[in-house]
Amino acid sequence: MTALPSTASEPGLARTYYPLSALGHLSPRADIALLTGGGDRPYVFGLRNALLEQGLRVDVVGSDTLFAPELLTTDGLRFLNLQESWPPEGGLLHRLSKVALFYFKLIRYVAASAPPILHILWNHHQKLELIDRTLLMVIYRLLGKRIVMTAHNVNTAKRDGHDGWLNRWTLGFQYRLCDHIFVHTEAMLRELAADFGIPATHSSVIPFGINNSIPTTSLTPAQARHRLGLAPDHRVVLFFGRIQPYKGLEHLVEALIRVQAQSTDAQIYRLVIAGLPMKEYEGYWQKIEQRIRESSLNGAVVLAAEHIPESEVEVYFKAADVTVLPYVGIYQSGVLFLSSSFGLPVIATDVEAFSSEIVVGETGFLVRPGDPVHLAEQLDHYFNSPLYQELETRRPKIFEHVERLHSWSLVGRLTRSVYDRLRTGSRP
Repeated sequence: MTALPSTASEPGLARTYYPLSALGHLSPRADIALLTGGGDRPYVFGLRNALLEQGLRVDVVGSDTLFAPELLTTDGLRFLNLQESWPPEGGLLHRLSKVALFYFKLIRYVAASAPPILHILWNHHQKLELIDRTLLMVIYRLLGKRIVMTAHNVNTAKRDGHDGWLNRWTLGFQYRLCDHIFVHTEAMLRELAADFGIPATHSSVIPFGINNSIPTTSLTPAQARHRLGLAPDHRVVLFFGRIQPYKGLEHLVEALIRVQAQSTDAQIYRLVIAGLPMKEYEGYWQKIEQRIRESSLNGAVVLAAEHIPESEVEVYFKAADVTVLPYVGIYQSGVLFLSSSFGLPVIATDVEAFSSEIVVGETGFLVRPGDPVHLAEQLDHYFNSPLYQELETRRPKIFEHVERLHSWSLVGRLTRSVYDRLRTGSRP
């Protein structure tokens, strides 16, 4: 297993936000406020630009993580860094004071100068999410705001296997206080209705916009492989993203061990794992590492077990022959669309979030969830298919497919249509 040298992140940009004393005097008032939760830069980047293209004035309530210089000079856009460093570091009292100050500034902003529609992209602090789901929602409604929410995951705790009554109650409370909820698939829409009683008049499906915040350069696949220590004849399988149990990385490891055992070209397979193991699942990750060390994959894995900065993302997708998403369960995955934006095929499990997106044989292949034997068969099938053999000519078609269905222009039009109806007092 080859570990890549740690890539130091770029120095943080200066913290820039409007002071509280100025919030009541900002003019003209925005049409929409995006409450970002301080993260998910790709989605915030795409949505904010899509809304600006629709002629809307937008406030982005963000953090240091989301700051970029152009935010201060773009017409119709205001960036309010109410969170600064997030989550806050230091001792318990210091962190509590930072969190309390943030909530004070947020509530004051909403009361003094926020636009009539608040669009929640994520709640703010995972450990204090109950505050966002209950107290903040009540305050927003008492202040007369219309609330739109994008539920990227209908119930994360249910997906991860640790759901409980308090989680379901507070989540349902937040959903019921929303004027409209966006989800990314029909299955999510059905789950909203079945588990939380949200009627179809209060929710709708919106495409997951493709990641267009990742910088791309003239870097060639050959150069990308050289940077990762990969040879031109290697068959490179990519697993990208944070490492958590629901993503099923262990099944991919077992599948590649099986492929190696059965293939005469076993020596040319390489698995690239690029993503940060989550601290709460450290034991899970250690078992995977141990399995790799004790197997024939040892020495055939390129490991970057860390957060991958945006400037380095293209290296992994340009070096790979295929992205594999062996997820056991998922609502929607940005990695799928990120891979497609680089024209890279995807082998993913046959769950609705993927089966409705992948065109078998054209943009990728589907496998049974939790079945490394079937995954091994499909990996072998892929590397003997026209999709792999004609990869360089297929890449533009894969990008065109995802761009047609998941462009931010489409997301912007659909989102604005909901905003417009809320402004007139009618249900979307």
